[in-house]
Amino acid sequence: MAHILAQKQLRSIILSNVIRSPTPINDEMAHQLYVLQVLTFNLLEDRMMTKMDPQDQAQRDIIFELRRIAFDVECEPNSSGSIEKRKSMYTRDYKKLGFINHVNPAVDFTQIPPGMLALDNMLYFARHHQDAYIRIVLENSSREDKHECPFGRSSIELTKMLCEILKVGELPSENCLDFHPMFFTHDRSFEEFFCISIQLLNKTWKEMRATSEDFNKVMQVVREQIMRALTLKPNSLDQFKSRLQNLSYTEILKIRQSERMNQEDFQSRPILELREKIQPEIMELIKQQRLNRLCEGTCFRKISSRRRQDKFWYCRLSPNHKVLHYGDLEESPQGEVPHDSLQDKLPVADIKAVITGKDCPHMKEKGALKQNKEVLELAFSVLYESDEYLNFVAPDKHEYCVWTDGLNALLGKEMTSDYTKSDMDTLLSMEMKLRLLDLENIQIPEAPPPIPKEPSNYDFVYDCN
Repeated sequence: MAHILAQKQLRSIILSNVIRSPTPINDEMAHQLYVLQVLTFNLLEDRMMTKMDPQDQAQRDIIFELRRIAFDVECEPNSSGSIEKRKSMYTRDYKKLGFINHVNPAVDFTQIPPGMLALDNMLYFARHHQDAYIRIVLENSSREDKHECPFGRSSIELTKMLCEILKVGELPSENCLDFHPMFFTHDRSFEEFFCISIQLLNKTWKEMRATSEDFNKVMQVVREQIMRALTLKPNSLDQFKSRLQNLSYTEILKIRQSERMNQEDFQSRPILELREKIQPEIMELIKQQRLNRLCEGTCFRKISSRRRQDKFWYCRLSPNHKVLHYGDLEESPQGEVPHDSLQDKLPVADIKAVITGKDCPHMKEKGALKQNKEVLELAFSVLYESDEYLNFVAPDKHEYCVWTDGLNALLGKEMTSDYTKSDMDTLLSMEMKLRLLDLENIQIPEAPPPIPKEPSNYDFVYDCN
């Protein structure tokens, strides 16, 4: 049946008229495509469960072909050189190719799965992606022994992993809709999938600076990279390849760290209680930082109805947090302006409220122009006495957040800016990580441990010596 489907080129017809059709694919069609995908990959089961026969010359010739392509050598006739010399040469080359058994690599393919399927993949890669194959083999044969990525062993384990990911040999599920468009874009999609993945494995090996002891760790990372790229449902093998480019080892570490912070342990009751306990300390720290910034002061532009805005004024909080000192300047200052040079004062005790945005008196006359909208987002006013205002336009969003937070903190109100939320998330996350560092890989109980019973008497003493 598969042969008939291939002859009629039904794969390309399905790809162009169903998968890439402008009409969305309904659930029934998605299920049928999934079933076809599973049955197509199940055709590989026979090769996956076939052991290599070390005595079969045709199968051994495939290994000779891998050696010939990699090292561009002609098969030596039996007459040339001694048998021992040829054997040692073969052993050296098979070691460079990364086989576990250097003397007789055929033994490596007796493990099922992946059996002969691994050798098929290696030969396909060597013939259809010859440059990449030669580069990988020669690159690793020139490295130190402990840092080389063994091509043979990697290919065998990778083929086994890909069969597990694609569930080769398992029957299709009755309700599953999980088909991958990229597997319908090539007649030899499994082999192409392998070729992309083996190059990824070699790249990840280098990024991890792995040694032979790290082989299983590398395979775990590669599995995660492939699974994450497949989850995004790429439309073609090229798109799959480009997605993998964005999933480097460094990126995988970042994703793992992010997920670890969001996992169940961090949502459990003891952890949430710890967060609540730490939060006031962090908020106090942010408050102190804001007030310290207000004590340093900021230079503001004078608000004028004219286009020219080249006059400045400076405002800063006194060290005891009781008075706002402000005054006009001739030009923008290079550093802090001392308190005594600022003539005007506003006691913090007289401040009634902090007003922001379009409610500010100096913003009510402004029009709806784009530049005025930008100014509107940076405007705030301080109301004191009954109807007196001190009007500000912050130089940027950062200063706007610092000043509105600081003034609200002086009035005993909540600091609500985006900057405060960002600081709170960052500092709280760091503090939680530090406090939970000793609990790595330890299960945190949901309920506190029971309090033990009281002793029958208290006639005991602790001897410090």
